[in-house]
Amino acid sequence: MPPAGVGCGAWVLVGGLPGAALGLAVGAGLWRWHGRRAAAGRAESADGAEAARRLPLAADLLAACIAAGAGPVIAAQAVGEALGGPVGQALARGAAEVRLGGEPADAWRRLAALPGAAALARLLARADESGLPAAAPAARLASDARAEWARGATARARRAAVLISAPVGLCFLPAFIAVGVLPVVIGLAGSVRGGR
Repeated sequence: MPPAGVGCGAWVLVGGLPGAALGLAVGAGLWRWHGRRAAAGRAESADGAEAARRLPLAADLLAACIAAGAGPVIAAQAVGEALGGPVGQALARGAAEVRLGGEPADAWRRLAALPGAAALARLLARADESGLPAAAPAARLASDARAEWARGATARARRAAVLISAPVGLCFLPAFIAVGVLPVVIGLAGSVRGGR
């Protein structure tokens, strides 16, 4: 509707055939711009959902690699290359930046920007700076991320159950009124009119 409104507005302001051409051009341009913006928003939300889905696996793999004796940076590089997706790319890039001499806090910033991955990024930065063991905290982060994902899935399922009840109610309510309530009301009305 906004592209059509802008197109009609341009046609009214300019008037005539040039106004119609300008209105069509402006409306089409606005429609394309809005479509690109909506597609970018959908892609960003899809990346966030993919990151939230893969985060527990990434943390489990990191914990396993670190428990096997790899350093946090080497483990992040291996997991990032094996996992792929937004989490894998952020892990691989952060590990590459740390290996090239970057500050750990700055290197893991891209990972921290992903939904739910801030704690993992802090853990990797802290483990790289201090040398503290990171296998147990990474496994705990994996179980926390998995529990959070399960809570989100449960909430989405409950919301879907509520949303599906409205159309079902709208379908059955007219039938209930037509078959159950209306005959009773008509019968009562007929007996009241006939009883006078």
